[in-house]
Amino acid sequence: MTQPPSNQPPGGFGAPQDPNQGPQGTGGTPGPPQAPQMPPVPPQAPQTPPAGAPGPYGQQPQPGYGYPQQPQPGPYGYPQQPQPGPYGQPAPGPYGQQPGPYGYPQQPGHPGGPTPPGTPGGPGGGGPFKGRTGLVAAIAAGAVLVAAVTTWAVVGGGDDEEPVARPTATASGSASGSAEPKPSESVDQGDGSGDGTGGSDDLNADRKPGEAKVNWLLKNDVDLPRNGADVHGPWIVGDTVVKAMYKGVDGYSLKDGSPKWHVDLPFELCAVPAEPSANGLMVFGYAESAKDGAKCTQLQQIDLKTGKAGWKKAVPKPKGLFAFSDNTLAIGGNTVTASGSSSAYGFSLTDGRQLFASPADGCKPFAYAGGPAKLIGAYNCPSGDVNKKVQSVSEVDPNTGKPKWSFKLQPNWEVDKVYSVDPLVVSATQREEKKWTVFALNPNGSLRSQIQGGKDKFAPSCGGSFVVFGRNLQGCTGVAADAQRFYMATETAYGVPNEVIAFDLRNGKPVWRSKAPGEQTMTPLRMEGGEVLVYVEPRYDAGGAVATIAPAGGAPKIQLQHPAGTSEIEGSFYSAGYAYGGGTFVVASGRVSASNDKDEKQVKTMMAFSK
Repeated sequence: MTQPPSNQPPGGFGAPQDPNQGPQGTGGTPGPPQAPQMPPVPPQAPQTPPAGAPGPYGQQPQPGYGYPQQPQPGPYGYPQQPQPGPYGQPAPGPYGQQPGPYGYPQQPGHPGGPTPPGTPGGPGGGGPFKGRTGLVAAIAAGAVLVAAVTTWAVVGGGDDEEPVARPTATASGSASGSAEPKPSESVDQGDGSGDGTGGSDDLNADRKPGEAKVNWLLKNDVDLPRNGADVHGPWIVGDTVVKAMYKGVDGYSLKDGSPKWHVDLPFELCAVPAEPSANGLMVFGYAESAKDGAKCTQLQQIDLKTGKAGWKKAVPKPKGLFAFSDNTLAIGGNTVTASGSSSAYGFSLTDGRQLFASPADGCKPFAYAGGPAKLIGAYNCPSGDVNKKVQSVSEVDPNTGKPKWSFKLQPNWEVDKVYSVDPLVVSATQREEKKWTVFALNPNGSLRSQIQGGKDKFAPSCGGSFVVFGRNLQGCTGVAADAQRFYMATETAYGVPNEVIAFDLRNGKPVWRSKAPGEQTMTPLRMEGGEVLVYVEPRYDAGGAVATIAPAGGAPKIQLQHPAGTSEIEGSFYSAGYAYGGGTFVVASGRVSASNDKDEKQVKTMMAFSK
């Protein structure tokens, strides 16, 4: 594909679904499909920032929380039911709905989209999308991520030994550094004492040859506020699996689910990075008080390997027009960033020292994405026009916060998510026009490619944690990338297996497609040993599975087949999070809530499988 003569990505895969229109799909509302308009938007050459600190200035507020959430597809081929709220109504999020990336709930995908690359020239300057319509215009401009499972259109051209139950520890720790466990969860280890739903069947009793065993199943034992609480994680660090919820962080044995350590936090969790550092350090953000609307300004470092609480720090309070923004956190290298719509800071992950802050003028960072050795910033830039928003993406020095290069998006295109830090793959949207695009950048910040998704529709899942006018750039499943290719799952449909499509990062073109087994749905999680690690979701008659797809394509190879006998339990976790390590797969609920205290204690929170 010929590189356009600019640094700004053209319009993307297609429009986010209009809340009031769209085809019948995954929980959508019937209505006529729309054919989005896709004006050409040629990219520009990368810009090297001046010695100061280029980058955008204050982020504009995002739209309100909007429409009630539609049912999303469940693991068994029928819509999944959200958990009840305090008044007997569904309450997946703090406000009774699961917010999307802009504060309103996810909506189903849409068959229309921008056109593929064409011959420059003609009215409007031609551009890379002038020509036929499609769904993935170029993943450089491409995937709008939505809370839970959202759909967007893209355009563009063993062991049979039964687990043994163990008593739960009773000591509790605190944020001052104690790492003693707390009985925050009841453990069902498949020993015949229950199935997690009040029955008495052994979780492994009906296990068939070749199926994995259920290591353990945890149920909630935390007294939560009336609206419930989001669950962060799970993360696997060595032989420990960690999750965080409400006012605590807990580590459990990956083998048997027994508590290993617990850290209390003074007030409610409000910000968590997508992943810990390579050596297991994590920083959790919590509210500065118990008052409604309390700022998310307090940071607590915890070593997830040991449960030892380290340094604490308060993020300086933002001032000015956008001072109401929540902070979001990211870890890149040995730096943790706390950023909102009006300010951003970098702190040493080791000792909490402040390393940098937002520049006084010019482009200002509003969110970051991090990896083991890299930190990527998303910026708001001065445009001189209140009706024109200009954003950019930069690789940032984790020690100084200074951009190494800057890639500026076309006016009114916004950085939405970072699907991969290395290689860098970015999702951008144009909210007013309801357009979406995904693009890849080279290490020097020049445009590498734009994903061309044809007429496929895609459904990256980016969680449902509520953020007020902030932006979490990371934490998406349904996507993965290696040095040469980008992988993304198509949306789901009843009784039809979805696919993972591989795109060549050199030109954005699709290379191969791999279909999910049976009538199930599979979701890329990350790269594992050079292959694409995917989770195959359960159905009413089939357990989930962990599988891999070779870089050259082909059918997914099952690594861990979960038992069909527990498929209903496996598929019951609301807005689930996943972790895989040490041969063990963990699925955890993304939110815990119930209509009363009794039911709250019966909510299943985490489940583990292994050979």
